[in-house]
Amino acid sequence: MKGLLVAERYYKFFGLPMIKSKFPDYLSRVAIGLVGEGSECFGFDDEQSRDHDWGPGFCIWLNSEDYSEIGPLIQREYNLLPPTYAGIPQRINTEQARGRIGVLETYAFYEKFTKLKDLPEEWYEWISIPEESLSACTNGRIFHDEFGEFSFVREKLLEFYPPDVRLKKIADNCIKAAREGQYNYLRCINRGEVVAADHAESIFVNSVIKIAFLLNWRFAPFYKWSHRALYYLPILGVKLHVSLRELIMLPTSGNLTEYYNRKVEMIEAISGILLEEIKRQQLSDVRSNYLLDHVKPILGKIENSDIRNYIP
Repeated sequence: MKGLLVAERYYKFFGLPMIKSKFPDYLSRVAIGLVGEGSECFGFDDEQSRDHDWGPGFCIWLNSEDYSEIGPLIQREYNLLPPTYAGIPQRINTEQARGRIGVLETYAFYEKFTKLKDLPEEWYEWISIPEESLSACTNGRIFHDEFGEFSFVREKLLEFYPPDVRLKKIADNCIKAAREGQYNYLRCINRGEVVAADHAESIFVNSVIKIAFLLNWRFAPFYKWSHRALYYLPILGVKLHVSLRELIMLPTSGNLTEYYNRKVEMIEAISGILLEEIKRQQLSDVRSNYLLDHVKPILGKIENSDIRNYIP
């Protein structure tokens, strides 16, 4: 069983009866689900995931007033729930994962990821929140939310970055992909700096993935899950997932010159895949295979000059 299914069944079998019995007046005021950090919240958990911070457990979110009034009491009853479910061992919680499950205050939960006490409104608030943080606080699944506060914040965040911020992030990642993949990678190889070349390749891959998510109006998750999540994107997802894997997994031949030349070819091909979609979305009409040449027209579509000139 995947962690999300374990959490939902555990809630329905033990959590829901507890709330109905002990706190019936609050069932309509709580949100319940599993959202946040951890592979299970993305649906990517496997056998290896089960050694820590995995297993029976779920989140109960309360508004600030209810949390102050009843939060500790609900947490106490939550702690008394059976530690195992359907033969699944007790969850082993690490110090680093504190606060991932149990009773939480809605806006404090989101503040952990956004560093804001309310929804982001200004562009500089949006642009300062890392994609992986927004991905983590909008993943998972909501099992119950009659009150609606938690889901309201979630849905507002999922409306995605303001258009100008999205364009700025696409442009900035095009700069990184062009600079490190299409330019610096080969220069590093020609100098015999293979470690630097490997680093440039990693930055290129990361930037390509981020561009792909931005072109899909989706938040890219933490790097450990970003390539896997790429596969599920409707736009370019499978194509880039396969192409990036082939780039990284390219077998080293006896002839290193041929190997590195093939890498360069693959980097150019991947850049071309992105550029096709960038042009399809009418973000650029420049006739060039170099990602950097498309930055100016993308920036030119940004209406807010402060965003256009912002230096990350």
